[in-house]
Amino acid sequence: MLRIASAPRPDWQARAKAFGFHFHTLYGEPYWDESAYYQFSLKQIEQDLEDPTAELHQMCLQVVDKVVNDEQLLQQFQIPQAFWQPIADSWQRQDPSLYSRLDLAYHGTGPAKFYENNADTPTSLYESGFWQWLWLEDLVNQGHINQAADQFNSLQEKLVNRFDAIARHYQINQLHFACCKDTEEDRGTVQYLQDCAKEAGLRDDFVFIEDIGLGESGDFTDLVDKPIQSMFKLYPWEFMQREAFGEHIETAEVNWLEPLWKSVLSNKALLPMLWKMFPKHPNLLPAWFEDELHLADQSQLVKKPIFSREGANVSVIKDGKTIIDADGPYGEEGFIYQQWYGLPKFGDNHTLIGSWLVDDQPAGISVREDKSAITQDMSRYLPHIIL
Repeated sequence: MLRIASAPRPDWQARAKAFGFHFHTLYGEPYWDESAYYQFSLKQIEQDLEDPTAELHQMCLQVVDKVVNDEQLLQQFQIPQAFWQPIADSWQRQDPSLYSRLDLAYHGTGPAKFYENNADTPTSLYESGFWQWLWLEDLVNQGHINQAADQFNSLQEKLVNRFDAIARHYQINQLHFACCKDTEEDRGTVQYLQDCAKEAGLRDDFVFIEDIGLGESGDFTDLVDKPIQSMFKLYPWEFMQREAFGEHIETAEVNWLEPLWKSVLSNKALLPMLWKMFPKHPNLLPAWFEDELHLADQSQLVKKPIFSREGANVSVIKDGKTIIDADGPYGEEGFIYQQWYGLPKFGDNHTLIGSWLVDDQPAGISVREDKSAITQDMSRYLPHIIL
């Protein structure tokens, strides 16, 4: 695993504009960064990242199966009681899922360590599935990278195939897409998924989350009062379940992407449950609920809200003192604790790997960097190659 300096393409901003990559710079700071790339061997990708990703995902699904059948665990996961049965029903129906991203700490040797599961609203999809592949093609064609170079990246092909399979499962030919207003990154991610759905033969409609209405018959509707029967929403289940329209989610009978059972998989309470069910697994870090903290080695811990996004409200505690603390709006529902395991450092950069799954299959990786040990929404995205 190497970090290799690379000259940015002179025309990359113009190329980004032409291809609709409008969030390559956020708040005046670079988000996409091609001044360097990460190089992996095929063995590192296949044995240390791809295979553990597949295994960890199956372990996570076993946790879901346990939690949806246990009211005490559903309560511990801070899921509102009104959704316990709908979540269990969604799981028993095997409502299809589109994708997930596992966050991993990997130093180039030894087992990758599982930080958390972004199973409901993972972003950086466009950059991973399309833009970094275009970067690789450009640099290979220009002779800057060995022609034998490859990339762990089958995301776009798998997304298109998965949309086709989901359409056949629900017997639909149209899908609504939604995200919040004033989020250029989210809108770009959703547009990319709309393009993948179109390639799979689906008609797509877009509506902002804030503009979804409730029809007289109990259907959710878009701005032209069209009933929403199937929807991909880049919006967390824990938000939806606590909002005014939440009480109508079950009766509206929408085919949701991601499905309701992802409420369990995207929850940080997943981490101590994994450690209980698969103790000492080489890819897991010890983790505990708050009432189990007496069982933990408290020399250095990471404190994570049960619900959190983009590293918000995550803190690092060493010998009882908080040494790193990320701001944010989360934590009301409680916290879990995970044993500290530092990210690899390349110079001043802490490097996190996101390992993607589509249709339960590993589909590629993304690499993020930050000067902080906590990866957040402004952390830079760098491409990768296999050589």
